Amino acid sequence: MWKFTLNVKGMSYGHWVQAIEGSIGELKGVEKVFVALEYAKVTVQFDADAAYLEKIKETIDDQGYNVE
Repeated sequence: MWKFTLNVKGMSYGHWVQAIEGSIGELKGVEKVFVALEYAKVTVQFDADAAYLEKIKETIDDQGYNVE
């Protein structure tokens, strides 16, 4: 199991937290997602054999946010 924290620009409202947690949480292999809105960070715990970090980043980008 891997745990990774990403810096994400553009999040400023609580409903965006739900959108990110929901979209990433649906990816195969993702176990947990936590968005810290006040710190602009998204922490994802995932099975590296089933989920890929690039797919997680792409999913955040697709929601309209910038991953650094």
